[in-house]
Amino acid sequence: MQHRKVIIIGSGPAGFTAAIYASRANLSPLLLRGPTPGGWLTITTEVENFPGFPKGVMGPELMQLMEDQAARFGTTLEVDTIQSVDLHARPFVLTGERGQYSCDALIIGTGATPRTLGIPGEKELTGYGVSTCATCDGAFFRNQVVALAGGGDSACEEAAFLSRFASKVYLIHRRDQLRASKIMQERVFENPKIEILWNKEILEVQGSKKEGVKAIVLRDNKSDETSNLETAALFVAIGHVPNTNLFQGLLETDSHGYLVTIPGTSKTNIPGVFVCGDVQDPVYRQAITAAGTGCMAAIDAERYLEGLGK
Repeated sequence: MQHRKVIIIGSGPAGFTAAIYASRANLSPLLLRGPTPGGWLTITTEVENFPGFPKGVMGPELMQLMEDQAARFGTTLEVDTIQSVDLHARPFVLTGERGQYSCDALIIGTGATPRTLGIPGEKELTGYGVSTCATCDGAFFRNQVVALAGGGDSACEEAAFLSRFASKVYLIHRRDQLRASKIMQERVFENPKIEILWNKEILEVQGSKKEGVKAIVLRDNKSDETSNLETAALFVAIGHVPNTNLFQGLLETDSHGYLVTIPGTSKTNIPGVFVCGDVQDPVYRQAITAAGTGCMAAIDAERYLEGLGK
């Protein structure tokens, strides 16, 4: 069994930032990367809103730079998918597909997975006009027609955000009424740039990586008729699933499954276990906010270990 003072699970902006800070504190952390090394930024094309890159940076490049920086300061990086954790034991014990690990402090940055429609063209064109983050990618479609799938508060918020840039926003909902709160609905109804297409289901995204999204195929759920809607982008806002299966019954979660931290900290209900990034953030879900909480987790872990005399 491999033992470390600090183990970090997750290799997105939160995990790598935690690794950088923990390494510089001479904690020699081990960072375990799962099936999506680098997190969701590795399938993102250009990132324009991360500080320090005035001309933008490609998502995979940004994550490689973070990885290189963490390694430079002494982080050990290994690829393994953790299958179970024992947080009752001291030290904590983690069992993966390739080995077993123990640690005095655990930092969790496993992220959240956006829900997708699961339709033809969606996966292939993700990063080329299909996006799950309007805040990240909306500015790329100035003065263009875009579409957004969803009907909850997040969808309404993102539709309103997109209307700042796009010439037209089609909000596509499969039912005849939105699930969003009344105040969010009113904002959408009153926005002249937003048109709601009721009782519509998206069947396919058309386009190519070279030309981007060109159109989406819709089906009317009442008449069963299909039609094409020309659009430069499709934003999917049907929710996220926090990657917390490992910690069910061990760590406190909110009603949506996100890990809960003590306000103003990265601490959980178990001393020595810290959380950062999208796995504890149902609101912002940005690379920069994830990185900030990664910093918090590393500092909290360092202070915790100091208290233990380690």
